Amino acid sequence: MRQTTLSVALEVKPESYDHLSSLLDKLRAKRSTDPSGGEGPFADFLTRVPALHFMSLSVFPGFDYDPLFVIEANFDGEAGPFWAQLESAIGPDLRTMLRCCKRPLDNDGPLFDSIVAPDARAPIAPYLECRSLTPTVFHQGNRGMTRDRILAEHKLFEATRVELRCANVDGPNPYRVLRPSQIHAKLRAVVLPDFAWLNTPAPKRISLSENIGDWVRLISFILAAVLVLSVPGLILSLAMPWDRYLILLVVIFAGIALLLKKIGVALPGTGVATKFSFLKFFLHQLPPLALFVLGYLVLAVAVGTPLSMLLTARSFDAAWHGMVTWLLWGLASAPVTVAIIVLWLRVLERGDASQDAPPVDPKMLREMARREDWIPQNHMGSLVLIKPGILRMILIRAGHRGLGLVLRIQARSGYLGSMRTIHFAHWAMVNNKSRLMFFSNFDQTWESYLDDFIEKAHAGLTLAWCCGVGFPPTRFLVKDGASHGRQFKEWARHSMTVSRFWYSAYKDLTAEQIERNFRIANGLRKRTLSDKDAALWINDL
Repeated sequence: MRQTTLSVALEVKPESYDHLSSLLDKLRAKRSTDPSGGEGPFADFLTRVPALHFMSLSVFPGFDYDPLFVIEANFDGEAGPFWAQLESAIGPDLRTMLRCCKRPLDNDGPLFDSIVAPDARAPIAPYLECRSLTPTVFHQGNRGMTRDRILAEHKLFEATRVELRCANVDGPNPYRVLRPSQIHAKLRAVVLPDFAWLNTPAPKRISLSENIGDWVRLISFILAAVLVLSVPGLILSLAMPWDRYLILLVVIFAGIALLLKKIGVALPGTGVATKFSFLKFFLHQLPPLALFVLGYLVLAVAVGTPLSMLLTARSFDAAWHGMVTWLLWGLASAPVTVAIIVLWLRVLERGDASQDAPPVDPKMLREMARREDWIPQNHMGSLVLIKPGILRMILIRAGHRGLGLVLRIQARSGYLGSMRTIHFAHWAMVNNKSRLMFFSNFDQTWESYLDDFIEKAHAGLTLAWCCGVGFPPTRFLVKDGASHGRQFKEWARHSMTVSRFWYSAYKDLTAEQIERNFRIANGLRKRTLSDKDAALWINDL
């Protein structure tokens, strides 16, 4: 089943900020025996939302804008049924919270009035669905694993542990003398009566249609990018002789290359040594890039030739030949277009201001720390202003779109590269795309989580967050930036708010443990394993 990640961001009346914060605290303490939330049946009422994996309710204080109330949710299936289930579980609490929010000035105003009026009984689910934000980038750690499946496979894991531990408490463990295939067969026979679903095929984590959709969206994005980068050349080639056109491209490209060599180096005190090389990256991506360019040519010729024949009344051969020539002239300009964009970006980056010591409210910092590290998982919510300018606006949207599509293809094994700590994470834009939100549900401490990002995924993190005001100095969108470890952590902490209400449906499970349970269950679904396969499978027991 497809998982969904989304958020709802609602502006709060400034005078209601404290009241809304207290409502969130009350909801958090509502069914917890420990005021810190570390023990007790925390938020048991959300077990009535069977699709829910993680959810948070946060309120960001307002400095440049009014406060912002954000509902972040990660669940199985479509949004409509989820909001209805959530309303059934905490509808009265949510309605009271919505009364602290400002009336939207767009077409949703009347709908808002109908749910916050005194004694209102209109359902709030339609309003929440209308105000839902689609993430610009998201990552689902254990992709394709429904909440029920995660819980069922963990129960199976615990049963195997009990069997292996208690098979013969008064004597030698019988499993020690068995071959790997015999261990598998015996263990399967023991747990099968309680887990009859082991006799059914495992549901596919990523369906064929979802897989095809991911690839189609990525290929379409790349082909569209090639077309956009070719547009200047397509226009110029119509107005210039080919020899002058080529000379112009060469001169412009050489001039920009010289300028980039001069200003491309890091400014004093801002460079961070890295093994990342654009040249190596380009050479590594050259074969697939050549295929995409070839695909672009084939598709564009197939579409453009009939159109050219219709508009110019030329023969097929003349139209086909003319279209190929025109597209090749356009492609010749793409490197120059990229160079111009990079030069423009680098000029902006050199003038960017960053915060060396972002201020953090000590009281809020204590509140954040007090609510962290009670269970193996933690939560983070961040909100930053986006740097102004048309180039930034285009790059951040295209960059997020491209990064999100690549993640859907590459991060399918339960992990983000070598990072094995993220359950769900996403970025989304709010306030007419002027602010960027980030939410993450992860394993281990906040410090180790960011260290993981800094060491293993700093380029992608810099690409996603470099548009934030005050972000550490960057070069060419992906260099430096998050590699400034201390500065980046202080900037991230400065942008965070207290996770006043946060829920996890499987609070004791790490992303790694979920994948381990998945592998064990897959092995037990098979009636027999060879000794070789069983020996590998046993490593997870």
